[in-house]
Amino acid sequence: MDRSKPVLLISVVAVLVAAIVAWLVWPSSGGAQVQRSTRGPYTVQLSVEDPHQGGNVFAVTVTGGEPDVVTIEPVMPQMGHALAPSPAIAEAPGRYRTGDVLLPMPGQWEITVSLRGPSGATQHVFPLLVK
Repeated sequence: MDRSKPVLLISVVAVLVAAIVAWLVWPSSGGAQVQRSTRGPYTVQLSVEDPHQGGNVFAVTVTGGEPDVVTIEPVMPQMGHALAPSPAIAEAPGRYRTGDVLLPMPGQWEITVSLRGPSGATQHVFPLLVK
C-alpha cells in the first residue's frame, strides 16, 4: 500500500483548515458594513464603520416616508443581552445618526431599527458580527 497518498491528503486538509481558521479570526482592515431592509412603507439602510467591541456609530437612511422617531436597539440573543434603545438624530431628510452605541462584547448581534411616523411603524432587524 502506498503511504504517501494518505499523508498528502492529510497535509492538504490541514493546510486548508489552517487557512480557513486564519481567515475567520484575522483582524479585519475595517470598512463599513451596509445592509438594507424593506418592510411596510419604509426601506432602511443601516451602516456602521468597522463594528467593534465598544462604542459604535450607526447611520440610518430611510426612504418611503419621513419617520418622527428612529431608534437603534442592540440585542445579543445567544448571551441574553438586550441593551436600551438609542435614539438616532436626524441629520438631513431621511438621514439619521446615533451617538456611540456601546456593544460590550464581540460576537453575533441583532440590531433592531424601529421607525414611527405618519407612514406607520415598523421594525427592521439586521444581523451584525462584532469582532
